[in-house]
Amino acid sequence: MSQPILSAKDVCLSFGGVVAADHIDFELHEGERLAVIGQNGAGKTTFINICTGYLKPDSGQIYFNGKAITGQSPRNIVRLGMGRSFQLPQLFVDHTVQQCLEIAAAARSGRLSWFTSLSKSVSEREVLETMELVGLRDQAHEISGALPEGHKKLLDVAMALMLRPKLIIMDEPTSGVSSEDKHGLMALIMQALDERQVTSWFVEHDVDIVSQYATRVAAWISGQIAADGSPSEVLNNPQIKKEVLGDTAC
Repeated sequence: MSQPILSAKDVCLSFGGVVAADHIDFELHEGERLAVIGQNGAGKTTFINICTGYLKPDSGQIYFNGKAITGQSPRNIVRLGMGRSFQLPQLFVDHTVQQCLEIAAAARSGRLSWFTSLSKSVSEREVLETMELVGLRDQAHEISGALPEGHKKLLDVAMALMLRPKLIIMDEPTSGVSSEDKHGLMALIMQALDERQVTSWFVEHDVDIVSQYATRVAAWISGQIAADGSPSEVLNNPQIKKEVLGDTAC
């Protein structure tokens, strides 16, 4: 198998007496769609924060494209090609959809300046193509803070795509979205990532979403990866069904 796009070697992190990452060894390969599941407090988001530079582990190493990135700042890690979207979308809420993407593009290129207009700093074609890709072309001139939750999630992913990442990590991309809109939202996101050939890792609690859109599932329990494999293997694992999915019949 080829070199992993992201890997962790013996990563540990504790908060006082709470072990959030317990000797984690992990690999993610190009083209995978990894879903991460687990109860609240299992360590899912802590591990994301370690990989994206928001937390430094007590020990162990994180590698991205073969390069050690442990302890680097989130900004530097983004520049290396790792994007992220958040459970609560991180938008420029007083700006339009198009302006949010222009800001992201200008930040990537280093052309963000008080003295140059956004429209002259970035490729209008790239901005328009990205809005089209995530289904937001008709909302180009709407204020991002006033968008419905699903559209905010799409814009958050679109802003990450403007950074031209090799990998996007998404923390609960369907949270706050109505049940009838979740599958449409996830289909748009995955179609966009496939189009741009971006590897994906997403945290998700909806088993139907995990089953349909993941090629691989990692289940977390108490700071450890308790199961890692295909969706059918992990979701039918008796321990995971009982301790993660809450199936009392197991």
